Amino acid sequence: MYEAAAGSFAGRQVTRGEFRGSASEYFGIWIVNILLTIITLGIYSAWAKVRRNRYFYGSTFVDGHSFDYHARGLQILIGRVIVLAILIVINLVTTFVPLLALAAPVIFAVVLPFLLARGLRFSARVTSYRNVRFDFTGTTWGAFKSVVLGGLVAILTLGILAPLSSRWMYRYIFNNLRYGDRPFSTDPRLGKLYRVWWPAFAVILIGGVAVIAVGVALYMAMTVTDTGIDENAPAALIFAAVYGTLIPYLLLYWSASIIYRIGVRNVVMNASLLDGRHRLFSDMGRRRYFWIVVSNLFVTVLTLGLMRPWAAVRERRYSVEHSGIAFDGDIGEVLASMEATGSAATAEYLDMEGFDFGF
Repeated sequence: MYEAAAGSFAGRQVTRGEFRGSASEYFGIWIVNILLTIITLGIYSAWAKVRRNRYFYGSTFVDGHSFDYHARGLQILIGRVIVLAILIVINLVTTFVPLLALAAPVIFAVVLPFLLARGLRFSARVTSYRNVRFDFTGTTWGAFKSVVLGGLVAILTLGILAPLSSRWMYRYIFNNLRYGDRPFSTDPRLGKLYRVWWPAFAVILIGGVAVIAVGVALYMAMTVTDTGIDENAPAALIFAAVYGTLIPYLLLYWSASIIYRIGVRNVVMNASLLDGRHRLFSDMGRRRYFWIVVSNLFVTVLTLGLMRPWAAVRERRYSVEHSGIAFDGDIGEVLASMEATGSAATAEYLDMEGFDFGF
């Protein structure tokens, strides 16, 4: 039986999400998607995404009601074709006029925010809950400032200002998100973001120093002799030392990114409001989620991909069931009010034109 609420948050009952999907059900959808995508040389992947999202959205419940996904495969295919065409044009131009390759980063910096804003708007507008559509009102300029410039700030400071970048990005996303005519908002504190940042940074810093030290030691052991550096050392040994350093470091970075991402998710969602009153909630455990991701990857590889549906359902169930919302007032009355005003506000999107750019 479904429990409408569990736990308390800021003195209110938290209505947690529930995921009712199963690996056996999703396996049938997944295997058909894989086969048809292969047969159609990838074209069917757009429709595969629609079938997958409809299953996962339709299996995600809040207060006994599920979400719905309304996108069409053709919309997704057109969006992918547009992105592919842009990449092909850029590559052709830079091939025949190499000097224009210097302008490629500028072109990406202009095009990427547009695609991001349009992609977020599309994803929101094709999602509904209790027959009320979501919406996204963010602009291209907002995406440029929060995502492109924010990303550069994080990179140029070697990750030290990553929490500030995350704050910009999630403020852009949440503060432009709507449920019907009711706005979302968030203002996560920078101090809390740094508290979830430092463990990930420590993993990269300390682990990176250890990995590089081991790599240098291996390289020295393979190439240095009593008479100096052995210039005839087998290239295979040198490559082994290089990749023996690079691969573990990339694994460390991947691990740290998971730890950081879940910490940020908790901070941002716990600082988010719907309609200025109803607080979102997230209590995902970083170690538990990391174990789920790692074990899912191991099982998927071990079974040559056949356990991928089980892994996807397992991860989705954990994230959904550790998310929720604390309503200010009676749940039924609040949702009925939103449904009454939201349906009219979003009816224009029922047959909307739009493309999913995959962002």
